[in-house]
Amino acid sequence: MLRVTVQVTNLTGERFWGQESQLPPQVQIAVNINIVGLDMKNESTADAPFVFTVNYTPSIAQLSVKGRAQVMGEKEEISKMIDEHKQNRPPPVAIIQAVSSIAMAEAILLSKSLGIPPPLPPMGLPPEQMQGQQQGLRKSEPRYTT
Repeated sequence: MLRVTVQVTNLTGERFWGQESQLPPQVQIAVNINIVGLDMKNESTADAPFVFTVNYTPSIAQLSVKGRAQVMGEKEEISKMIDEHKQNRPPPVAIIQAVSSIAMAEAILLSKSLGIPPPLPPMGLPPEQMQGQQQGLRKSEPRYTT
């Protein structure tokens, strides 16, 4: 079983929208996780540098979290993971989940400090709106609003 430890090495956040200006009512948020590499440290440990970015449309801000995920496990697991990485296969879900949860928490704190919407998924629709959609009535898509 893989054990993943995440270390954040760099946090950046920039608000492009003036503090005195009200944010637009509709904001789209794009989150990207990029595992930059996967290097074997020893038989049972690998190192995976990552970059986690959050972009807003319209361009009100940009957030970035950089760091390293240290992956520990059985010798066979680590060598298989390195081989798959060399074949351009995606990293194991355990790495993505660990990096995502730590980096997302940091990005939420940064967004609060900058006074911008947090990079959270939209909330589900209330049951009465869901019924309306199923009956073919007004279709609305979840969006971030401020």
